[in-house]
Amino acid sequence: MKFVDEANIKVQAGDGGNGCISFRREKFIPFGGPDGGDGGYGGSVWLVADEGLNTLVDFRHQRSFKAQRGQNGMGSQMYGKGGDDTTIRVPVGTMITNVDTDEVIGDLTGHGQRMLVAQGGKGGLGNIHFKTSVNRAPRKATPGTPGDARELKLELRLLADVGLLGFPNAGKSTFIRAVSAATPRVADYPFTTLVPNLGVVSLGTDSSFVIADIPGLIEGASEGAGLGIQFLRHVARTSLLLHLVDIAPIDGTDVAGQVRAIELELEKFNPELLERPRWLVLNKADMLGEDERQATAEKIIAELNWTQPWFLVSAIARENTMAVCQQVQRFFESQREASVKRTDMLPNDVRLRGEDPQG
Repeated sequence: MKFVDEANIKVQAGDGGNGCISFRREKFIPFGGPDGGDGGYGGSVWLVADEGLNTLVDFRHQRSFKAQRGQNGMGSQMYGKGGDDTTIRVPVGTMITNVDTDEVIGDLTGHGQRMLVAQGGKGGLGNIHFKTSVNRAPRKATPGTPGDARELKLELRLLADVGLLGFPNAGKSTFIRAVSAATPRVADYPFTTLVPNLGVVSLGTDSSFVIADIPGLIEGASEGAGLGIQFLRHVARTSLLLHLVDIAPIDGTDVAGQVRAIELELEKFNPELLERPRWLVLNKADMLGEDERQATAEKIIAELNWTQPWFLVSAIARENTMAVCQQVQRFFESQREASVKRTDMLPNDVRLRGEDPQG
């Protein structure tokens, strides 16, 4: 299935039904009075998150969605039937933006979560509402109000705990293959990963996390070079970034320069990503001799003045890859423990503002 992570759609809620002008006509009741009913409400448009979907490709074929109009009111004080709602299924992790105002109006991050994106119109009032002491036979009714209409931008952001970053052929796909059951395409040429891939790393009972393999970046990606930065939105939700780099490039490229180039592209895309925990993973250690590996790695770390954790691994030989994952798991466990401690520090007796503690 083709991976699509952006789509624009138009939604139109149903209009409300019109109110009715009617009078009671029965034998022996010559002045029955008004009995026109109200129009029904128009149907609304809802988005619902479905974990069974993982792409927005369906919206390439259908871009317009419309809910049902409310039925008009009728005589004998009969109200019109409300229009049926329209429900649109989207993948979990979809962010919704109003195209006209550029305002983010919602983010569906859980299975079954629903969001109203277009409210149906109200039904008009029948003439039964306009009877007064001086107007016993009103010939007035109101039309239904129109339903909301707007254009929405749907943007899928994968829900992952860890995001992999790096130049093409840094070994990201090989790394995710080594630590999870994911099977992304691997080859000896750049840009083999064309779409993000997700893998679940399991280290035992209740010890797992989701890792995302993002297509490789190159210098100038923010200006559209290579695959551009179109997939960097998928690391926006991650708590930790693993920056993979080839420790021994065949073409002799400066490794520290590659790391700085990726940092520059991250800053151009979203400066907040640089503030996120980011660990350096020096991959392809098997390309160097035993004595040369550690010295080369330490030289790179010193040149970068790297202060965050770093690792020396060989993804293809699966050397030290699980050690990285174990460290990642400990990172998330420490985060959870810190969150629990912050919760425990809250006062047990939370009172309403202004409430007298003495009762």
